[in-house]
Amino acid sequence: MRRAAYPPETQGRSPMLILPDGPDPRYHAETQADERTFLVVVDDSVEMRAALHFAARRAQGTNGRVALVSVVSPPDLGPWMFVGSLMREEAREKAEQLVHRAASVVRIERGETPTVHIREGEILTEVLRLIDEDPSISILVLATAPASDDPGPLVRALTGRHVNRLRIPLTLVPGCLTDEEIDLLT
Repeated sequence: MRRAAYPPETQGRSPMLILPDGPDPRYHAETQADERTFLVVVDDSVEMRAALHFAARRAQGTNGRVALVSVVSPPDLGPWMFVGSLMREEAREKAEQLVHRAASVVRIERGETPTVHIREGEILTEVLRLIDEDPSISILVLATAPASDDPGPLVRALTGRHVNRLRIPLTLVPGCLTDEEIDLLT
């Protein structure tokens, strides 16, 4: 135990305060695993590479993990209901290919296999739902669209109207950064 003196203005009270050597377990919030999980939304955009590289490097530097999510938008079928299942299957296959490609990048950079989620629905809704369902996710990493005045629809939604729906920090990586520049930042 360490001892710390009370300031002189405590007049007549105990002159010493006993401080614990470590965090008080009654006030220390336990996580499922004492590590951060960086969530990256996987799509076929150019800027996703920057978010993926940033998350892998930050996870490596903080002994954290990477989780990947790809959201398959339900097809707008209109009068073509009979082709709906085929379109849905093709969209899911494309999402699986994107996620597996991204997972291989994380395995190379981080040395661990990331957690993979594939969901169907509206992207904003599904990303927020996953964050709420999985308490191990602690940071959402997105990249902004390079060379554009529009950062991208998900970034725009999460930094605008829906910012208060996030229970975790949002990290925005400029999509124009090279891997070397990201390495210097992380």
